[in-house]
Amino acid sequence: MSNRPIILSLVCVVLFFSEKTIHAQNSVIQKHENTLIQPPYLKTGDTVAIVAPSGILKNKTEEIQKAKDLLKSWGLEVVIGKNLFNQNNHFAGTDDERCEDFQKAMNNKSIKAIWCARGGYGTVRILDKLDYTEFRKNPKWIIGYSDITALHSQIHNEGYESLQAMMCSSLQDNTNEIEETIQTFQAALFGGSLKYVLKGSEYNKTGSVTAPIVGGNLTVLHTLLGSKTSIDTSGKILFIEDIGEYKYHIDRMLQSLKRAGYFENCKGLIVGDMTKLRKNTTLWGSSVEQLILDALSDYHFPIAFNMPAGHEKDNRAMIFGRTIDLNVSKEQSVIVFEN
Repeated sequence: MSNRPIILSLVCVVLFFSEKTIHAQNSVIQKHENTLIQPPYLKTGDTVAIVAPSGILKNKTEEIQKAKDLLKSWGLEVVIGKNLFNQNNHFAGTDDERCEDFQKAMNNKSIKAIWCARGGYGTVRILDKLDYTEFRKNPKWIIGYSDITALHSQIHNEGYESLQAMMCSSLQDNTNEIEETIQTFQAALFGGSLKYVLKGSEYNKTGSVTAPIVGGNLTVLHTLLGSKTSIDTSGKILFIEDIGEYKYHIDRMLQSLKRAGYFENCKGLIVGDMTKLRKNTTLWGSSVEQLILDALSDYHFPIAFNMPAGHEKDNRAMIFGRTIDLNVSKEQSVIVFEN
């Protein structure tokens, strides 16, 4: 008896499952490359939770009150994490207490956004304690910057957009001095347009690209490298900012990310504030802008400097995971967030 029918049947089975596998793989890739899921924009009557996943809120009651007043002036309701003002050495309560507040806010269907009170350090310690099951059912905006980069990266990998923006601690300043910071935060929350025209720089690496924006604090991005929370920058525009670093620290972090393939398929770089750079006894010898260009000289994507975001008073909101149009020239850079 000929084995040909059996062989043909086996080939058909293999081809069938191969197509299924390829289709499944393409679906995953397509989902990753497409725009991430957008939490619903806020509207009058929605509730925002204020929690502290990182540093201690010592002597910050006035800022928290200003934050509550600001949200209420926008027609929003506010709830405060029960452990918000707890103190556990460096942190706003123990890891379990900080996790408890954040988890409750994620699980509560009536809460539409979670606003982090401040950064500092500590978010990475609760990342693996959090359960994102209810968040996936009812996604909401996660808001903050600096140390909150760890949460942005986690939420991004879960498949959702998040909001890099001012925190409650930003309200220690005269609100007249941070008017644009507040306005862009409100616009991002309520679905307004976001467009930034950055002042030019001789260091700008010219070009145009359309891609999703991801990133945050460089130190935190570097800390997450190699973990399941590290973001995939393939096909994306990366934003970075930092504070209190030596130039050689910045170079070391960029070199580490580079060696790990972080920039291989990156589509662009936006550089925010590099605040309060520390001086080493041995001078680096160039500007931080030139340092970044030198570290990334092997790549040909556009690089825009002077994004007003980070640890300065002027800290404009950005929707991470959202596709943007980036046009960079020496005279100016234009960033337009797609609606």
